[in-house]
Amino acid sequence: MSTAAPDYATRVLAWFDVNGRHDLPWQHPRTPYRVWLSEIMLQQTQVRVVIPYFERFVAALPDVRALAAAPLDEVLALWSGLGYYARARNLHAAAQRCVALHGGDLPRDFDALLALPGIGRSTAGAILSQAWGDRFAILDGNVKRVLARHHGIAGWPGLPKVEKALWAIADTLLPGTRMADYTQAQMDFGATLCTRFDPACLLCPVNDDCIAFAEGRVGELPSPKPSKALPEREATVLMLEDRAGRVLLVRRPPTGIWAALWSLPQADTHDAALDWLRAHAPGLVDDVDLDTPRRCAPIQHGFTHFRLQLHPLHWRGLAPRLRVRDNDAPEAAGDSLPDTGHAMRWVARGELASLGIPAPIRTLLQSRADPQDP
Repeated sequence: MSTAAPDYATRVLAWFDVNGRHDLPWQHPRTPYRVWLSEIMLQQTQVRVVIPYFERFVAALPDVRALAAAPLDEVLALWSGLGYYARARNLHAAAQRCVALHGGDLPRDFDALLALPGIGRSTAGAILSQAWGDRFAILDGNVKRVLARHHGIAGWPGLPKVEKALWAIADTLLPGTRMADYTQAQMDFGATLCTRFDPACLLCPVNDDCIAFAEGRVGELPSPKPSKALPEREATVLMLEDRAGRVLLVRRPPTGIWAALWSLPQADTHDAALDWLRAHAPGLVDDVDLDTPRRCAPIQHGFTHFRLQLHPLHWRGLAPRLRVRDNDAPEAAGDSLPDTGHAMRWVARGELASLGIPAPIRTLLQSRADPQDP
């Protein structure tokens, strides 16, 4: 391992002053809440994707108290499309904990931040350094890549031994001032210059003491994660549409994939999906002809640990059963569905934007994929 040049941070900051990103929405104003929200959104998501979500989110929920008071459905709806929904659930839970324990503000304390759901060591450091200028290092994917190359650290950065070495390096490089700029500079440096593929090494401000550049190992470092083929899974989803164009949605379980989101009824196999419909149709709808669904084009969706292929079956023109109010006035079903262990509701197309719905399911509902013959 090499000894870092004493002016590493100075050179990175000088590069940032000219080439960095200075007009990101969470920088103006740079409040603890806005920094925290941006850091959570930026986990495993690119800046250009995050910006419109961030702006919409803070417009609706501008501070910690507003986030804590919002229904989870609203939070998930604002998040819908960003993926990795556990981030949104943790964000909501952390805001509620801030109200309960920290007077409705994010705590300016490393251990207290680390105790909040969804905040790890790097995120806590990013919040403290950017919101308050405190001297804490970060180690996101971009910083890991830069430091692994600059210091010639081999091994996948996800390994505890390698990550520990990178943290030690990151701590030694911190400048005495401009911590907010330095934190942003590191992220920008890795995202725009020292990129995963085709890095601009000749333009790099620290290339004169970069071990990977000197040894021709830039393409090798950091070492990739040991690869393995992702398993393939299949499932069938039921799109039940009534005569008014409403669709039946089911609340997902509170844990697991798409936890707590609204989705279409789903089963692992075609037969299991039809069994679900046979079991629940008597309490849901009249005139369901199980033999004549429209088969929509399959939907492919990738998760971190597997790939999922969804096969939609579509019924149109259904007649939801009616319930009777106390005054005997009939009302369309929607809040009196049978007990299935999970909440269900009929949702009009115009209401879909207000609910947290998985991205592939939302795409299916919005596009109404062209049906094919069964």
